[in-house]
Amino acid sequence: MTNNSENIPLQKEPDAASGRQSAVTWRSILIGLIILPFNDYWQVQMEIIRYSAHPSTISLFFNTVFILLVLTVINQGVKRIRPAIALQRAELLLIYTMLCIGSAVVGHDTMEILVPMLTWPFRHATTSNNWVHVIIPHLRKPLFVIHKSIYLGYYLGDDTIFRMKYILAWLPVVCIWTLFLSTLLAIFLCMNAILRKQWTDNERLTYPIIQVPLQITQEGAFDKGGLFRNRLFWMGFLIAGTIDMVNSLNYYYPNIPTILTPGFGQSFLDISIFFTHKPWNAIGWTPVSFYPFMIGLGMFMPLDFLFSMWFFYWFWKLQHVTASAMAWDRTPDFPYTENQSYGAYLSFCFYSIWLSRSYLKQVVLRALGRPSTVDDTDEPMSYRTALLGILTGMCALVAFSVYIGMVWWIAVLFFVMYLGLALAITRMRAELGTPIHDLHFTGPDQVMTRIAGSRAFSPDTLTAFSLYFWFTRAYRGHPMPIQLEGYKMAEQTRTSYKRWNIAMLCMGSIAVFIGFWVILQLMYHYGAEAKSTMTFGAESYNQLQSWITTPSRGSFGQLMAVFVGLGFAAFLQYMRIRFPWWPFHPLAYAVSSSYEINLVWGPLFLAWIFKSLLLRYSGRGGFQKALPFFIGLMLGQFVVGSLWNIYGIARGLPTYQFWQ
Repeated sequence: MTNNSENIPLQKEPDAASGRQSAVTWRSILIGLIILPFNDYWQVQMEIIRYSAHPSTISLFFNTVFILLVLTVINQGVKRIRPAIALQRAELLLIYTMLCIGSAVVGHDTMEILVPMLTWPFRHATTSNNWVHVIIPHLRKPLFVIHKSIYLGYYLGDDTIFRMKYILAWLPVVCIWTLFLSTLLAIFLCMNAILRKQWTDNERLTYPIIQVPLQITQEGAFDKGGLFRNRLFWMGFLIAGTIDMVNSLNYYYPNIPTILTPGFGQSFLDISIFFTHKPWNAIGWTPVSFYPFMIGLGMFMPLDFLFSMWFFYWFWKLQHVTASAMAWDRTPDFPYTENQSYGAYLSFCFYSIWLSRSYLKQVVLRALGRPSTVDDTDEPMSYRTALLGILTGMCALVAFSVYIGMVWWIAVLFFVMYLGLALAITRMRAELGTPIHDLHFTGPDQVMTRIAGSRAFSPDTLTAFSLYFWFTRAYRGHPMPIQLEGYKMAEQTRTSYKRWNIAMLCMGSIAVFIGFWVILQLMYHYGAEAKSTMTFGAESYNQLQSWITTPSRGSFGQLMAVFVGLGFAAFLQYMRIRFPWWPFHPLAYAVSSSYEINLVWGPLFLAWIFKSLLLRYSGRGGFQKALPFFIGLMLGQFVVGSLWNIYGIARGLPTYQFWQ
């Protein structure tokens, strides 16, 4: 378990005299449904059309925080005029959770990749790539839109999805994939329902990611002594907001100097340009960035984790430099970073299950109707329902995988590996508040084909792997930790887990369905090829073509890298438990190997310095008093950055990127 002794939870438990609130009301559901498509539109504009800001690539989505803040301010005004009709805190947090789930499913590593995949091979099959014979025969046609008259407008633009022939052609495909993703979301909910009591009540994990929304909606936040009446908060808000405002103006008026922004239009400078000779040029892309909101978010993380994040970032760089110096990099992919990272995540998954082994035994006994020490009366669902839900959902996913060509036992292994990663990500979010968990190209499909070689799998199985690329490519905006954080917010507002559970289950499916049509409309309007900045349809099919036409052999080195990562993470965990002074956190070793860490290691380094100094010279009390300043840093950048982004979308202008 993580030592979070330096963290004092910001949120306050509702007073017992206030009674239980109601989160799932017709008002909260209606408001959530109204805002959801607008939030999706804004997000897809940022992440696909403009390819900037990318809110779903970090744990705390700035677009949903901004919307929550706007709703809270409006609600505060309503409360002063008509208190009887003002939204309760629980309603605001439920709306926030609905929007977060919506952003996750429509985000950068899910539906924004899936949608272009549904037409890509039929549009881009040529005589040179021979996809007509290599790929298309292995595709199940009901899962795709195959007629040129339907998908041509998607690629060329100046059209709309809301034509009857388009709707009728897309609707069956949208429904099939909505059902698939809804099944995944349901399995995540069942897993969270089982783990909630152990992680939240027994181990008392701190859930750092939700501290900001909890503070925004805190009763009394606008009163004297509250967050929004705190001078340190407004100091942080003005510092971060001024930096973004000046840098945004510089984007249009270069005579205005920038503030702490070395790169034009972005907040980082790549220092790898200064390392041009071997072996030092092996460090690769190494940006030095300054993101005030990331410094603020880092203040909610444990100190040893903050230290380890930037330490292991350079540890991975050193591996590559050493490999270059010793000429080991002649072996493709050495030092097998992705597989080492997968092994580290696997170690944390095993460790999390091991910690909960006694509790999980009692859960199984309860589900079987045997005497048990755990009570599921007030849980989101009964443990029997949760276990049956996981089993039924797994059977459905395996059956679907067999339908699209995967061998059944490989399908079982695939989803066990995937759900293991999802569990590890959810645990690390709840325990440490890690700001990133991208795991680029570390999904079960990648791990299995690197270890066993693509020639070990049939073309049909490889095709099925590729069709799942949209949720295994990376894991940045994963919905499972958001669901568990929703349960935590239900606890904080003293509302029914069961009602939150039903709301998240239903609204998750609705969010998927809405997300499809938002993406399709924007693509038909702008054109996926003609005007859209980025589309990911090519990645999975180019990879599939390579797997089939140039099959690779298995790699013993890739297999050993998994065990090296697993063993090293286990060693770090053992040392951390055995010696309280041990400074290296095993989860930082896993998280710091992938793409996104490049952008956040600098701000997290600063957060480590600031937090260390505050705890050393002012103690826990001084640290607690300083936290509003860092919340101000986060909200200052989120508000100003969001407003400029909305302005740019409305005017059709590029804007300064305050993130990425």
